[in-house]
Amino acid sequence: MDKVGITYHPKSDAARRVAEELRARLVARVHEVWLASAWDEAASRDHIAGTQLVLCCGGDGTVLRAARAVIPHPTALLGVNLGRVGFLTEIAPAELFERLGEIVGGAGRIETRAMVETETIRAGEELREHFHALNDVVIGRAAIGRTVQFAVRTDDTMIGTYRADGVIVATATGSTAYSLSVGGPILHPESREIIITPVAPHLAPANTVVLAEGSRVEVEIWPGQKAILSIDGEPDMDLAGGDIVRVRTSNHVARFLRLGPSGEFFERVGRRLNWLPE
Repeated sequence: MDKVGITYHPKSDAARRVAEELRARLVARVHEVWLASAWDEAASRDHIAGTQLVLCCGGDGTVLRAARAVIPHPTALLGVNLGRVGFLTEIAPAELFERLGEIVGGAGRIETRAMVETETIRAGEELREHFHALNDVVIGRAAIGRTVQFAVRTDDTMIGTYRADGVIVATATGSTAYSLSVGGPILHPESREIIITPVAPHLAPANTVVLAEGSRVEVEIWPGQKAILSIDGEPDMDLAGGDIVRVRTSNHVARFLRLGPSGEFFERVGRRLNWLPE
C-alpha cells in the first residue's frame, strides 16, 4: 500500500494511543500515512484522495464517520475495536499490531456494504443538502413523552400510518443497530434490502417491512406534528408537519477490509448477543 489513513475517537485516550502507535509503525512500511480525529470529517476528506485503507480506532461510531468521510473514493476501512459492541470493527489492537505487515501487504478480502441516501422535501422543495448513511435514518419524536404521527410510503404505495416514537429506515448494516433493539431482523451484511421498523407504535404491532434493493421510502410528518431526523446518529434536524423524508439506496458503498471468512459475521453477532459463549 502507498497511502494509509488513521482515524481515532478523540475522547478516548486508548484510541489516540493506538492511533499514534500505528502511525509510528506504519511510516517505515507505507509511503504516506495521515492521522485525523474521527470527529473532524473535513480533515479526513482533505487527505482521503489516493488513500487505500483507513484504520478506524474506536467503536462503531468511529467507523460510521469514516464511511461518510471517504465518499466518493473506493477506500477500504478496517475497524480497530476499542469500543463496547463492535459490530463494525474487525480486529483488536494486539492482533492488528501482529498482522500489520500482512495488512499493508494486501492480505484479506473486501466486503461491500450498501448505504442509503436521504433528502428532505419541505413545502414541495428539496432541501439542498443530501446525507448518506451506513446504518440508518431515524425519524423520531421531538419531545419525551409525546409520540409523532406520520405516514410511510414506498414507491408511491402507502405502507401505513403510525402514531409512534418514530420509524427506522435501515440498511443491512443497520440491521444490527437500533433496528435490532426494537425487534427488527438481522440481514446478511452484504444484502442490499432496506428495512422499515416502527418504534413503539401506539395501538399497532411493531412489524418490520423488508423492501427490495432500489426501493424508495418516503416518511411524511402529519400536519401539526414535530419530529427529529437523525442520520447514523447525527446530525439532528428539526422536522415539521408536511415535511417528507425520502430515503433510497445510495450510489455509494462502504468497503471493509475483512481478514476472516464471511461466516465470521454471524459468529460475531452471536457473541455480541450472548447466543454463543465468549
